[in-house]
Amino acid sequence: MAKGPEELTDSLQHFGLERDRMRAAVARHAGISCTDLDALEHLEADGPLTQRELGDRLSLTSGAITMLVDRLEQAGWVARRKHPTDRRYLLIELTPAALEAIPEGLAQYHSAMASLARRVPLEHRPIVTNFLRDAADAAARAATEMPG
Repeated sequence: MAKGPEELTDSLQHFGLERDRMRAAVARHAGISCTDLDALEHLEADGPLTQRELGDRLSLTSGAITMLVDRLEQAGWVARRKHPTDRRYLLIELTPAALEAIPEGLAQYHSAMASLARRVPLEHRPIVTNFLRDAADAAARAATEMPG
């Protein structure tokens, strides 16, 4: 028996909370802050970004993003390289060492998520994908429109 949309939104919120808890454990294990982990995840998902782009995604000031990138660079997680088309910018990218240093628990989580995704019937995947994309867009809009 189908329940109301509240069950779906409650499940999505619960997933978000548990993912946040898992991410905090990953950050602790890696010896970095959750904000540092956010930066690494953005770079993993979207590839190299300028400091400004990364700062915008993390809602950090230019000074704070510079400190974050300095910290991650010193730890060997990221490297700065020249932008291929605009000399005014540097790109921040994950180092090969960062890509190889995935904690065991995170690798197991990624494997479990892939297994769960395979269990979604093929004909339902576009619906689930669109829902999650729209939910991500709503979260991004809320973050952008948040005062302060």
